Amino acid sequence: MKSHQAPADQNHAPNTVDRRTAKEKAIDDWLPITSSRNAKWWYSAFHNVTAMVGAGVLGLPYAMAELGWGPGVAIMVVSWIVTLYTLWQMVEMHEMVPGKRFDRYHELGQQAFGEKLGLWIVVPQQLLVEVSVNIIYMVTGGQSLKKFHDIVCPECKSIKQTYFIMIFASVHFVLSHLPNFNSISGVSLAAAVMSLSYSTIAWSASVHKGVQEDVQYGYKAKSTSGTVFNFFAALGEVAFAYAGHNVVLEIQATIPSTPEKPSKGPMWRGVLVAYIVVALCYFPVAFIGYWMFGNSVEDNILITLERPVWLIATANMFVVIHVIGSYQIYAMPVFDMIETVLVKKLKFTPSFMLRFITRNVYVAFTMFLGMTFPFFGALLSFFGGFVFAPTTYFLPCVIWLIIHKPRKYSLSWFTNWTCIVLGVILMVLAPIGGLRRIIIEANTYEFYS
Repeated sequence: MKSHQAPADQNHAPNTVDRRTAKEKAIDDWLPITSSRNAKWWYSAFHNVTAMVGAGVLGLPYAMAELGWGPGVAIMVVSWIVTLYTLWQMVEMHEMVPGKRFDRYHELGQQAFGEKLGLWIVVPQQLLVEVSVNIIYMVTGGQSLKKFHDIVCPECKSIKQTYFIMIFASVHFVLSHLPNFNSISGVSLAAAVMSLSYSTIAWSASVHKGVQEDVQYGYKAKSTSGTVFNFFAALGEVAFAYAGHNVVLEIQATIPSTPEKPSKGPMWRGVLVAYIVVALCYFPVAFIGYWMFGNSVEDNILITLERPVWLIATANMFVVIHVIGSYQIYAMPVFDMIETVLVKKLKFTPSFMLRFITRNVYVAFTMFLGMTFPFFGALLSFFGGFVFAPTTYFLPCVIWLIIHKPRKYSLSWFTNWTCIVLGVILMVLAPIGGLRRIIIEANTYEFYS
């Protein structure tokens, strides 16, 4: 029976010979990233918006205050252009080997750097990005819930932020059992709409408040060293805001693809829509927030805005809904990695119970870390520089140079090397500022307060 099957299959699709055994196929159909491939291009648009426009946008006015007008505007715009370019490269590279799809970031790394080295280069960075985003989103969700509670009920008894993080986590103990990317598309769409909504509230409420009487645009730090360190930290905050690359191949993997109509067409359309939304969210919030409040702005713009009460309460609730979606988008590739290792390496049988236990343990782990280290702004700049800069700004360029080998001194060669140099500078400088701020904030911090 089998001997008749093979040639027929090969005749049927010369480009895509499926060499997997029935068991491997069953496992791939069970894993979250490869189980469903019928997404439309607009799925990629809102998945990308949800992945990109995270809580980072609320810290942008604060980053502007540390960068100043000139450098701030330049860094925001250059980051937008560079990350759009590196995202385009990743979309292009998803299917550059005929008949093969790089469904996960590390598979692309393995193609470029080799089986073993590719895993070691990409997986630790990608895991650090995704897990750190999940931890930061636990904190953001808890903070925004607490803020909502305090605004709506100012005379109520104060509740610890720790409990709000627990409340936020309880949602994920349920949602994290949705099997794959397509099953969270509803959550993701809601999140994308929310991100546009709360960004609009943030800048329009700032405009409504007007430029503050004693507004100052000078650097906040009194010493030169303080100013320099803050500048470094702000670079990390901007890098954090542009961090959707870590899930882009995984999102593209959900789009159907044929040799005539490859997935990069619909994916790129979705990415462009997402980047227009990103510009509409980021630039007004960053520039208007800084223009109105100067260097007195908080590391979360919604904390600076106290009035009108109902609007700011709504915005905080929007943030909570958005972060629920974002958490799921970043958790899905982690679930995929954990489940792949358990099923393929450790030979566990794919089952509901396996998924139930691993995913609950992961949510509990991120909740615990979020409750233990809730230094929101400092975490942004530390992780932003340390792991977001490589995966977003220059790793795609390195892979592109290795795989496509553009001619020396050609435009593509120059562009990629420029991105690599900028990215490496960012990776070195940003964590220094972030680490210093974590140390300063940790001095006055009480655990589980």
